[in-house]
Amino acid sequence: MGMINNHSCVRKCKWVPASFALILVLFVSSRAFAGPPFQTDDPEPVGFRHYEAYLFSTFDRASGATFSQVPAIEFNWGAVPNLQVHLIVPGAYLSANGAYGIGDAEFGVKFRFVQESANRPQVGAFPLIELPTGNSRLGLGNGQVWARLPLWVQKSYGPWTSYGGAGYQINRAPGMKDSLFAGWLLQRQMTKRLTLGTETYHQESQTVGGRQSTFVDAGGYYNVRQNLSLLFMAGHTVTGERHTVGYLGLYYTWGRS
Repeated sequence: MGMINNHSCVRKCKWVPASFALILVLFVSSRAFAGPPFQTDDPEPVGFRHYEAYLFSTFDRASGATFSQVPAIEFNWGAVPNLQVHLIVPGAYLSANGAYGIGDAEFGVKFRFVQESANRPQVGAFPLIELPTGNSRLGLGNGQVWARLPLWVQKSYGPWTSYGGAGYQINRAPGMKDSLFAGWLLQRQMTKRLTLGTETYHQESQTVGGRQSTFVDAGGYYNVRQNLSLLFMAGHTVTGERHTVGYLGLYYTWGRS
């Protein structure tokens, strides 16, 4: 969870979020749910000939200022077996100046190249490109194309699922720098409808002269019905730059067998 990446504003206002790793992928079935609402993602792509759409909002509050994605729309498509196409178009709001508009859009492809077995975790890559569709002068975007290149692993044991990984972020916009990020999550299916989890997520400094951040989050999802779920998460940093973050969204999936 990606979830907010307001790098343009970070260059202008050090107290505005550095990264809020959002939006990655949802997968709801009889198996565990992974990806949003958490910042850590998973290697499991949308099933072949299946689709996912969700409407969500996020926030990242730091030093009295808040950057939000409200609303944001994500669409995921299982284009071929073990590969999904991913797109996000967010609205963006910055409380520091009251600016609101379209934020930076996100495009990516998730590819699982190792299948899970009884003794082996599944492994996948999920490269993401952030497109400068947000107004950088208002602090709603980065101003230049940038990318995230993560590798994720996942293993399930009965009602328990654990996943995580690490990646490298490439951002050559003025005032920004390349950085590493990593996260790990443990979640459990509590009932047929409710799954809860907690994660630790670390992001190196993304700005010249900035500080790293380590988050601890908790959240989960509630299955309203077979193809519709409510997602939620809240968390705070435990080291580095101080942030309070949150996520709330609705998820819907459909497709052919």
